[in-house]
Amino acid sequence: MHNLKRTRVAAATGQIDVQQIDVPHYDVIALVLQGGGALGAYQAGVYEGLHEAGIRPNWLAGISIGALNAAVIAGSPEAQRVDRLREFWETICTVPVDWATNESLTGALPFALDLRSAHNTTAAMRALLMGQRGFFKPRFPPPFMSLFSGDSATSFYDTTPLRDTLERLVDFDRLNSGDVRVSVGAVNVRSGNLVYFDTAERWLRPEHFMASGALPPGFPAIEIDGEYYWDGGMVSNTPLSRVLSSEPRRDTLTFQVDLWSAKGRLPSDLQDVASRQKDIQYSSRTRAITNHMLQMQKMRQALLDLMEHLPKEVKNDEHVRAIADMARHRAHNIVHLIYQSKTFEGHSKDYEFGPAAMREHWQSGLDDIRRTLADPRRLNRPAAELGFVTHDVHRESPVS
Repeated sequence: MHNLKRTRVAAATGQIDVQQIDVPHYDVIALVLQGGGALGAYQAGVYEGLHEAGIRPNWLAGISIGALNAAVIAGSPEAQRVDRLREFWETICTVPVDWATNESLTGALPFALDLRSAHNTTAAMRALLMGQRGFFKPRFPPPFMSLFSGDSATSFYDTTPLRDTLERLVDFDRLNSGDVRVSVGAVNVRSGNLVYFDTAERWLRPEHFMASGALPPGFPAIEIDGEYYWDGGMVSNTPLSRVLSSEPRRDTLTFQVDLWSAKGRLPSDLQDVASRQKDIQYSSRTRAITNHMLQMQKMRQALLDLMEHLPKEVKNDEHVRAIADMARHRAHNIVHLIYQSKTFEGHSKDYEFGPAAMREHWQSGLDDIRRTLADPRRLNRPAAELGFVTHDVHRESPVS
């Protein structure tokens, strides 16, 4: 049973009732955040919904923009996390004054929905040409005209503004305090291997989060302790396996927040092809990971069934006891949220940093998590014989 209470929170339409959820006991409550650039505001909306429901993840794992969101959450006082996230997104989605007027006029037109595709494309072009305040700025001269080697010759944008933003909004002493575990993935440029920077193993600095989001050739590789790193999404765009494969195994409730959907419609033109290609390329392969977990669960159950038939003296053997411990049940519940692209969004949706798009993405995340938590039974621990369950409000029938 869940103990629920109602609280009133501010919303765009006024005060609304939100239920506070007493989550069943799990050793780990993880928030897993995929990469996806401007779409990452969806994750901020999901976090706001978790926060208002009283759910506090104790492990944040992110790739790329997911790593930046994780930094802001873990590096802020608990009561200020949503406000800091909003300040981060308002900062990096700021529009110059001469562009802002055009945006407000477009949104006011009665046929604005018909113009949204062109409007978002304009926001993307603005990001490409002018960069985004507090995030990245164009290099001049561009890399193909650079007379020098290094960052100026290997990337189109300078991400120094992002470091300044992180240092302003993130308390790295708090982030590394151990109150919340943080893991972010990046790719070693020299070896090609995906590595995780983890507060359980080292002190994380701004460059670890910048490395996780250093997608070439837009952004430069980030140096950390003599090695150079690119965006972790080049190898795996989700850190879900990092959480599920950690040792020792523990009972875990995971909120997996994806920004790209593996499923989609057949493209009808080249713009659709480019958009669908990105969806497939960067979708997290969550299904493959969960299918693997289900197979492992079946194997553990088979081992337990087999060991029930062993003689007592054999069961006491240290090697058999070790196998029994490996086969012991752990509860894994994955609550999966996937951003659902709008019809007017195209292949540039991950760098459409306009304020209007950002707020829509944020609200979509907030709506989806509220809808998910409307039935708190989705957070229940799975039955021992199952050990592993997944939920996705966009694909499942209502919980019975």
